[in-house]
Amino acid sequence: MMKKLVAEFIGTFWLVLGGCGSAVLAAAFPDVGIGLLGVSLAFGLTVVTMAYAVGHISGCHLNPAVTIGLWSGGRFPISEVLPYILSQVLGGIAGAYVLYIIASGQAGFDLAGGLASNGYGEHSPGGYTMVSGFITEFVMTFMFLIVILGATHKLATPSMAGLAIGLALVLIHLISIPVTNTSVNPARSTGPAVLVGDWALAQLWLFWLAPLLGAFVAGIVYRWLSPDDD
Repeated sequence: MMKKLVAEFIGTFWLVLGGCGSAVLAAAFPDVGIGLLGVSLAFGLTVVTMAYAVGHISGCHLNPAVTIGLWSGGRFPISEVLPYILSQVLGGIAGAYVLYIIASGQAGFDLAGGLASNGYGEHSPGGYTMVSGFITEFVMTFMFLIVILGATHKLATPSMAGLAIGLALVLIHLISIPVTNTSVNPARSTGPAVLVGDWALAQLWLFWLAPLLGAFVAGIVYRWLSPDDD
């Protein structure tokens, strides 16, 4: 169990450092900024790389919503849910802290910029409302779990699961970065929010509630949809 939890910590650390790091350090870098497409790819690549690095150890959840969705879908034991979520949150905070150390090495860096935190209203990249943000996070997480549950099904092709899941996360970011800066992952949201504080912590509830609900419902739906699941 300890090895599983350490794998989840490392994987979530990498997701936050790689995904949020691309947004903070490279998205708008002069002349060669990677932009929205680059940030979307970075988040997807963190999942793809970790799927093949630690997937055989812990299942590579890297996300409390994924853990909840797999549990509600009958693929994960309830006894391991809380330890997994705690490891993921700690990994996300550690990733955000290392990103902060790196970013603060540049003159003029200010945490008020958000450290790629998720938000709605005035803190949404496109100025979208709380309702738009909630619907977006719910639906995107729902679809993410449908892909995960399908790609990892015993009748699917296991060797391709990491790629399918990573590409799904790329697509989700391409759709929803303008709305909420894309969470679909409470651990990813918690890491930067803990360091930024203020509005990021005040709005963090949405980036726990909506993804967890979306994942829970997806698990139930996919369990019904797939008659081969016990």
